[in-house]
Amino acid sequence: MVSKQDFLDAAFGDSQAVANYAESPQLAFPGFADMQRMTTLLLAERVANDGRVLVVGAGGGLELKVFADAQPSWTFDGVDPSAAMLQLAEQTLGPLVSRVSLHEGKVDVTPDGPFDAATCILTMHFADLEERKRMLSSIRERLKPNAPFVVVHLSFPQSDGARSVWLSRYAAYVTSSGVDPAKAAGAREAIDSHLTILDPEQDESLLREAGFSDVSLFYAGFAFRGWVSYAWQNER
Repeated sequence: MVSKQDFLDAAFGDSQAVANYAESPQLAFPGFADMQRMTTLLLAERVANDGRVLVVGAGGGLELKVFADAQPSWTFDGVDPSAAMLQLAEQTLGPLVSRVSLHEGKVDVTPDGPFDAATCILTMHFADLEERKRMLSSIRERLKPNAPFVVVHLSFPQSDGARSVWLSRYAAYVTSSGVDPAKAAGAREAIDSHLTILDPEQDESLLREAGFSDVSLFYAGFAFRGWVSYAWQNER
């Protein structure tokens, strides 16, 4: 069986996979562009014109470009463990990269902030439960009080056979997007083996435990869920 690290290396280190990365979310994620636009609007509710935004899992640069295009006065810090994906982010951003500082590693390598907002899109499901808790706490520590945090990832019921049903629905959606059925089945198996997917209720509970309040579901697209929440006013 392929190890989790080999799986991650193939997904985010292989040159062909990196080159094709921009296409992948469009094939697997219902309403990907709309979700990015909604995220931008949710951030803009509380982020001023001179806002500074932390983007966790910034490799590829897709959401960074959307945010930077929509808000020409915002600046960004983006972090990702993959050097190859950060190089792709630079290419995706083009001249917009002048407003972005990119960091290789995990959240703890980023500046302390405080940031006006943060996002973590299609990243959290790669972290196991304990790492996810650390990530959420590290993000919270870097945010100003009341700062918005948007998180989107795979999240669906895990009990009574529901996990298998939702994984099959994921594969069916990818196949309906034009992906070869055998590759879709392989993706389903890899996700089942290597990603940490939680019940939506557990995802919301982890946000609250990490110091976020007013947790609200704003996006649900087949196997994916997205929440907006806000850093508690009191320092923890």
